[in-house]
Amino acid sequence: MSGGDQHYYFGGGDHVAMHGGSGNVGIDKRVTPAQEVPPAVQEALRELLALAQELRAQVPPAGADALDGALPALRAESDVPPQERHRALLAVAGIAATIGTLGTPIIEATNKVLELMGAK
Repeated sequence: MSGGDQHYYFGGGDHVAMHGGSGNVGIDKRVTPAQEVPPAVQEALRELLALAQELRAQVPPAGADALDGALPALRAESDVPPQERHRALLAVAGIAATIGTLGTPIIEATNKVLELMGAK
């Protein structure tokens, strides 16, 4: 070792290399439990997901691709961070807004989910 570099090997698993500094913590392996999604939010997400899947057939290919990227985060059983779900909701609402009145039910459903999540 040179220049204050330290290397630590923990059996066959983790390898930690620290390059200088002080007060280094290393690896934090705490596991954060999945956030429980309230039943009302789960139901609203299911309704929105059904509407969004119907919308997919009515938008151009680029919009369909964007929906494909957002839909997994809208599944009630998906364990996604709230900010990821929020981004997906905004993406779906934006796509729905581009198709005019056909997208109105999706925008309303998105707003309902956002309100239930306390994001609006």
